[in-house]
Amino acid sequence: MSFWAGKRVLLTGHTGFKGAWAGRWLARRGAEVTGIALPPEPGPALYDILGQDHLAASHMADLRDAGRTAELVRAARPEIVLHLAAQPLVRLSYADPVLTFGSNVMGTVHLLDALRREARPEAVLVVTSDKVYENDNSGRAFAETDRLGGHDPYSASKAATEIAVASFRRAFFAEAGIPLATARGGNVIGGGDFSADRLVPDIVRALMADTPPEIRNPGATRPWQHVLDCLDGYLTFVQALAEGRALPEALNFGPAPDTPAVTVADLAEGLYAALGRKPTLATPAESGPHEMAHLAIDAGLAARTLGWRPRLSGAETLDLTARWYAGFLAGEDAARLTDQQIDQYQDRTP
Repeated sequence: MSFWAGKRVLLTGHTGFKGAWAGRWLARRGAEVTGIALPPEPGPALYDILGQDHLAASHMADLRDAGRTAELVRAARPEIVLHLAAQPLVRLSYADPVLTFGSNVMGTVHLLDALRREARPEAVLVVTSDKVYENDNSGRAFAETDRLGGHDPYSASKAATEIAVASFRRAFFAEAGIPLATARGGNVIGGGDFSADRLVPDIVRALMADTPPEIRNPGATRPWQHVLDCLDGYLTFVQALAEGRALPEALNFGPAPDTPAVTVADLAEGLYAALGRKPTLATPAESGPHEMAHLAIDAGLAARTLGWRPRLSGAETLDLTARWYAGFLAGEDAARLTDQQIDQYQDRTP
């Protein structure tokens, strides 16, 4: 905890699902968090639910605006940078590939250029995705040394982001002595996600409307993990970089290697059961644009080099997620629910 006390942290994407959890957790560790992000989408948003009192500053800005990005970086004087901001949806990337590449690649480039010119942070961590790998749909778990690629514009934009980060590291950051790395997280679930086109929020919205949810690709498998496990990996990684540890330039963060593959349908039915509801699933006739049937990542390198391992099993991940939404749907204080889960997670032995 002492590492974060008083640290000036620049957190991009703080209005998103993972970003809202990250901002809250960092503030509870004593960090002075400045957020840069687009406004949250209309409707329920964890950022709005939690409020902004725990943040040192919250700026609504687009990282595609290089001038504004540089201005905000200069004012923030960050010691630690966590770059989570992105266009994160596969289906939206088909609808608007220009937005996706602009946000994910050029937004990152603008941020890194501003950091090298306007600040000298202790460490920078750029979050990409488990989808950066050239996926052959075999279901094998991808390691950090596997080939980058991407069929859909979202995956391709994240692979391109990895290349851009590597260039900035070699051309600018290494010479300046600033650690710059990337983190590739698995499919994250947890309380407070209300995003469009995501499995758990779609189920919650269906429950609220008392209608069957539409489930795309029910047989697809993904490396599901709780948002706190994923963020714990990010925070552990960037802290170790700031402390000068010699670490890989990219690390995967996902479920434990012995975790069985879980399909979309299995996760949906498990969430219904955890909420005490009878599963009533409806699959649309057309699943939409192409999405990979199988995806898995190997987080063994993070265990060997960083000492990081997920603290939650698959069943615990589902239980925590269900308990947050059950409380929210029952009218409980969602900020208190979030804080309780952060405290419970921190009390677990890694």
